[in-house]
Amino acid sequence: MHAEHRSQEQVAADPRPLIGEPLCLDLINTRWIDDGVRHDLLDSTGGLAVWLRSAGLDDRATADRATLDAVVETRDVLLGLAERRSSPEKAEALNRVLAHGALHPRLGPDGPEHHPRTDDPAWLPSWLAAADYLRLLTESPGRIKPCAHPNCVLYFHDATKNGTRRWCSMAVCGNRAKAARHYERSKSGP
Repeated sequence: MHAEHRSQEQVAADPRPLIGEPLCLDLINTRWIDDGVRHDLLDSTGGLAVWLRSAGLDDRATADRATLDAVVETRDVLLGLAERRSSPEKAEALNRVLAHGALHPRLGPDGPEHHPRTDDPAWLPSWLAAADYLRLLTESPGRIKPCAHPNCVLYFHDATKNGTRRWCSMAVCGNRAKAARHYERSKSGP
């Protein structure tokens, strides 16, 4: 029975409305609001397994309690930083996550390689997400954005040429905003 339950967890689809963002934002986006209902993919190790698979980390990390605790802690730190609530405490919290690992260079068959190593395997997904956040801050800090819809809690990396993306998804939040504007105009019409 246990093996059957586990295989069902492994085939569960990722229910989140926005996936495929850079790893740090993908981790933040494991909590979302749908029709006024708050969801948290990381409310169980089963949800963690879904996220690890969606993020391409399921072959490098185990969906267990220790990994879940590390990932939830890291998500909270990243969310605080993304919300522009930067503080020495938030920076130190991110640095504590980063202290769990490092990149180790080596010469591979195709040239130089860098492999992350952590002091505890449970911290690998968290360390990778924290390192990815630093990468985004280095490359394009102004492109880490919250969705402009007031009822959305998702974040995205604005990869548009002119940097003017406003919505996590034009098909969802962008259309909601357009529909709300249309409704307001029709109410105040002639």
